[in-house]
Amino acid sequence: MKPVFFPENSQFWFETLRVFGHSAYGGGDFGEAAVVAERITSGDYDSWHDEWFAMGERVAAVARKAKDGGHRISARDAFLRASNYYRSAEFFLHGNPDDPRILTAYDASVACFREAAALFTPPIELVGIPYEDTVLPGYFYRPDDSGAARPTVLMFNGFDGTAEEMHFGGAAAAVERGYNVLTFDGPGQPGTRHHHGMVFRPDWEAVVTPVIDYALTRSEVDPERIALFGNSLGGLLAPRAAAYEHRLAAVIAFDGVFDMASAVIEAFPGDRAEIEKQLRADENPEADAGLEQAMAASPKIRWAMEQGMYVMGGTTPREFSAKFLDYNLGGGVAEKITSPTLVCSGSTDVFFKGQPEELFEHLTCPKTFLEFTAELGADAHCQAGGQRFAYAQVYDWLDDTLGHRA
Repeated sequence: MKPVFFPENSQFWFETLRVFGHSAYGGGDFGEAAVVAERITSGDYDSWHDEWFAMGERVAAVARKAKDGGHRISARDAFLRASNYYRSAEFFLHGNPDDPRILTAYDASVACFREAAALFTPPIELVGIPYEDTVLPGYFYRPDDSGAARPTVLMFNGFDGTAEEMHFGGAAAAVERGYNVLTFDGPGQPGTRHHHGMVFRPDWEAVVTPVIDYALTRSEVDPERIALFGNSLGGLLAPRAAAYEHRLAAVIAFDGVFDMASAVIEAFPGDRAEIEKQLRADENPEADAGLEQAMAASPKIRWAMEQGMYVMGGTTPREFSAKFLDYNLGGGVAEKITSPTLVCSGSTDVFFKGQPEELFEHLTCPKTFLEFTAELGADAHCQAGGQRFAYAQVYDWLDDTLGHRA
C-alpha cells in the first residue's frame, strides 16, 4: 500500500496506518486520524505527541459527556478511540525515559480503555495474573454470561504495543466468533515497563506458563482448547513459549519472526559469530559509531534503538543490540513446537521481511503459512490497514483447528 501520509517517512506512515487499521474494531475514526496526520510535522516526535494527545483529549471529552448523559454506547465507542489516540501519542517518546509525557499519555490511554471496558455487555474484566512476586495486568473477555466452557485465546502484543491495543488487534474479532480472550502485558510491555521498570526476557515460556495456569482457574475456559496469539515481536515470543509449554492447542504467529536480531546483524560486515562478538564486547568504539551513524541515517533504526533500550534494557544502542541477539528460535527451539501453528506474513512488511518464511521452514509441527498481499490492503506488518480481512482468515483457521463454531 502506498503511503497516504508521510511518504518520506515509513515509520510515521506505518504508525498512522496502524491507527487507521484499528478503526475496523473501534480504535479510531478515519476523519479524526486524518486531521491529526495533516497537522503533524514529519519526523518531529514532539509534533507527533502533541497532535495525537490533543485528539485524545477532544474525544475523551466527548466520551465523558456521553456517559454523563446516559448514552452508554456512544460513551464506550468514544473512550475506545481516545484510548488508542493517547497510546499513539507517547509512542515515539521513549528515547528519554524520564519524559513525563510518557506516563501522562499512557495512563490516560489505560483509563479510557477501562471506562470503555465497563460499558461492554458482558463487561471486559480487568485481571491480575500472578507472575513471580508480582502480577501481570490483563483483561478477560467473554462472549456472554452463560458460564459455558469455551475455547480461549491468550493474546499479547509485541515490542511496542499495549494489552489495551489488543482489543483492536484481535481480541474483539475473537469474541465476535464465540471465543473467550485473555489479553495481558508481559515483562517489558507497557503495563509492566512504564510504572514498574520490568524489561523483556527471551524465555517467554516463563511468562506464558503462569498465564495458562491462571486461565485454567477459570471455569469458562476449556482446558483442551487454549490458543496462543502473539503480535509482532509476539510472533517470535509465542512460538518460543510453545516450544516449552505443551498445553496449547494452537499457536498463531502474527506475523512470524525467527530471529529478531537479523536486521542488526545485516548492518555489519562479516559473519554472524564475529558480529556477535563485536556487539557483546565490553568496549567497541567502532561498532558504537556505526550504530550511531545508522540511527542518524534512518528514522526506523533510530526509533528501534531508542525503543529497544527502553523496553529491553541497555544504556547504549550496542548494549541493547547485544540483548536482541538472544531473541531467536535457532538451535532447534522452533523444532520443539508440537502444537498446530499458523505463521502469518505481510508481503510488504518493512520490519521483518523474510522472517515468517524462515520460521515456517524450521517448524516440524502441523503448520500453515498465510501470506497477506496488497490486493486487499493487508500487506503491511501485522496486516495494519486490513484487519477485518486478516482476522477472518486467522480465526477461520483457528475454528477449523479447534473444531469450533460460534
